[in-house]
Amino acid sequence: MDPVSEVFPLWVIALDYVSGVVMWTLIGRTAMGFFLPEDSSFFFMRFFVRSTNPLLRFFAPVTPGFLLPALIPLYVAWFFYMLRFYLMPWLLGYTVMGMLSFPLESEIAGLIYRALSPQ
Repeated sequence: MDPVSEVFPLWVIALDYVSGVVMWTLIGRTAMGFFLPEDSSFFFMRFFVRSTNPLLRFFAPVTPGFLLPALIPLYVAWFFYMLRFYLMPWLLGYTVMGMLSFPLESEIAGLIYRALSPQ
């Protein structure tokens, strides 16, 4: 299997990694929000809130008012998923990249596979 850096151009990897980290941070904030209040002193929750609040403000004009406040970060994460799943293949000229072909997740899955496979 070719390394991701040999398959995709550098700008694709950088854009995917940034949007992937943003997407997963928003999903993490949503998940933690089910268990902790937004103003919690727990350091992970503080990080999720501080790092995602600017994005939530940026997407506020396109966020429907009927959404529960706890689900707004998940709604914004959906935009980043759509960017990664539909826009990226289109920019690269593919009709579809396929499920699990996101560079960020492919690298993480490869690391886990190498760490858990018998030598």
